[in-house]
Amino acid sequence: MEKRMIKKVLLLGSGALKIGQAGEFDYSGAQALKALKEEGIHSVLINPNIATVQTSKDVADTVYFQPVTPEFVERVIEKERPDGILLSFGGQTALNCGVELYKRGVLDHYGVQVLGTPVQAIIDTEDRDLFVRRLDEIGVKTIKSEACSTVKEVQRAARELGFPVILRAAYALGGLGSGFCDNEDELLKQAEEAFSFSPQVLVEKSLRGWKEIEYEVVRDRYDNCITVCNMENFDPLGIHTGESIVVAPSQTLSNSEYHKLRALAIKIIRHIGIVGECNVQYALDPQSEDYRVIEVNARLSRSSALASKATGYPLAFVAAKLGLGYGLFELKNSVTKTTSAFFEPALDYVAVKIPRWDLTKFRGVKRELGSSMKSVGEVMAIGRTFEEALQKGLRMIGQGMHGFVENHEIKIRDIAKALHEPTDMRIFVVSKAMKLGYSIEQIHQLTMIDRWFLQKLKHIIDLDLQLHEYSQLADMVTFMEPLELIEYLEAPEFMQLLHKAKVYGFSDFQIGRAIGLESCMDSEHAGLTIREWRKELGIVPTVNQIDTLAAEYPAQTNYLYLAYL
Repeated sequence: MEKRMIKKVLLLGSGALKIGQAGEFDYSGAQALKALKEEGIHSVLINPNIATVQTSKDVADTVYFQPVTPEFVERVIEKERPDGILLSFGGQTALNCGVELYKRGVLDHYGVQVLGTPVQAIIDTEDRDLFVRRLDEIGVKTIKSEACSTVKEVQRAARELGFPVILRAAYALGGLGSGFCDNEDELLKQAEEAFSFSPQVLVEKSLRGWKEIEYEVVRDRYDNCITVCNMENFDPLGIHTGESIVVAPSQTLSNSEYHKLRALAIKIIRHIGIVGECNVQYALDPQSEDYRVIEVNARLSRSSALASKATGYPLAFVAAKLGLGYGLFELKNSVTKTTSAFFEPALDYVAVKIPRWDLTKFRGVKRELGSSMKSVGEVMAIGRTFEEALQKGLRMIGQGMHGFVENHEIKIRDIAKALHEPTDMRIFVVSKAMKLGYSIEQIHQLTMIDRWFLQKLKHIIDLDLQLHEYSQLADMVTFMEPLELIEYLEAPEFMQLLHKAKVYGFSDFQIGRAIGLESCMDSEHAGLTIREWRKELGIVPTVNQIDTLAAEYPAQTNYLYLAYL
C-alpha cells in the first residue's frame, strides 16, 4: 500500500498499569501519533490507560479506552475500518495482540495492512525455535536453549544442557516466570511457576556473569540501517535489564567489541526483515570477544525510550514514518531540522538509567533481584562523567539517598552475601563495602560487576574521604570572620577539591555533610552554605541541552542538564 493510500491507522497503545506495560511505552506511542498527525493520517488509538500522554486531548484523533486484547481490538477494527495498524509501539502486549489477530485472520478479513515490520518477522523473533533457526542461517550465535511444553521436557532439557540453566516463560511480560536454576529442586519449582504464565517454557544454558549489551537499530524498506545508540548494563547477565542500572553509551567495550556487535546487529535486522526500529540484546564474555544473542525485540522497548531521550534521536517518530514507507534518507531529523535521519548520533556525555522500586511498601516481599522484573519505574540522569550521572540519578529514585555517599546508614548483616545476592539496595551495599575496606577485586568476584565501573565508584569514595579531611571547617564557621573564612576557602587546594567534587556529581548537601557542617547547623542550611561558598568562589555550572524533539509537545522533548566541566 502506497503512503498516499493510507488514510486511517490504528495504533495499539501502551496498555494498563502493570509491570511490563504502561508508562514505559507511552513515549513511543505518543511519538508515533505525532508522526501520523504530521502526515495528515487519521489516528485511532486503543489504550485503557487514561494516565498517559498519548490519551491526552488532540494527540490521537480517536481514542478507545479499551483493553489491548484481540476481542476488543477486532471490534474497533470492525467499527473504524483502518487502512493500516501499528503493532510495535505498545510493548509486548500490543505485539502479542497483533500476532493473535494475524493468526485468527482478522487483519486479512478487514483488509488491514500491518505497517512496518511484517508479522512473520515478529513471529520469527518471538518463537524461540524459529529465532534460533533464523540466526543459524547467517552464522550468528545464540544461547543454547530448548522450547518445552511439559515439566518432563524441561527436566530432560536441563539435564542435556547441564546446570546452571535459566527458565523463561515465552511471550511473558517483564520476564515473568523466569529464573535461574542450579539444581533439580530449583528447576521443578521454577518450571511450575513458568508454566503458570505461558504454555511454552524455554530452557537455556546460563551465562550468568557475562556482560549485557544492547543496540538500538533502525532499518528502512530500502535496506538502509543505522545503530542509534548502544547501552551497557552495570550489572552482569542474570539481572533483568529493567532491574539493572543501564549506561549509554557503553563504557567498557573495546573498539573491536563495539564494532563487532554493531555489525552483527545490522546483519540480524536485515536478515529477519524488520522495518522500523528494533532492540538487539547480547551477552558478551568479559574474558574474550565471544558473544551470544539473547533476544531481538522487533518493537520499541523501554530501552528505546531511554535511547531517544539520551541521544535526541526520536526513534519512535522515525520508526512510524518508516512504517508508512519512507526511507531514512527521505526524512529530516526533527531535532536538527537540516540533517537527514540517516545520521547516527554522537554522545559527548553519559546517560544513566536507574530503576526504582516500591518494595518497602509491602510486607514479606522478596527483595532479591533476578530475571523477572520488580521495578515500577526508572529515572534518567545525564552528566559529563559516569560518576556525575550516577550520583544525580541516585538522588532521584525515591529511596531517600543523596548520591553514592553521605547517605543515612544502612544496616547489613552479611556484606558478602548482600553483594553476591543482589537486592534493590545493591549499589548502596557496594558503597558500604568500599567504606569497610573491600577491594575492587573482592567486590568484582562477588558481584561480577566490571572493574571499570567499580574503579569509578571507588573514585567517588576517595573524593569523599578527601572532603572529610576538611571537617575542621565546621568549627571555623562558628568563630571565623567572613573575610577570613573566604580567604581560607580560596586556598587552591580547597577550591580544586570543591570543583572536583561538583564535577563528579556531589550535591551541596553531600559536601556540607562530608566536611561536618551538619554538626553546627541543620542539614538544609549546611547545603545552602556550601552553595553560597562555591558561588562566591565562582564554581557554578553550565547548562547543556540535548536538542528538543518537538516544541509543540513539551512532554516529548529532551532535557537540559547541568555540568561543572
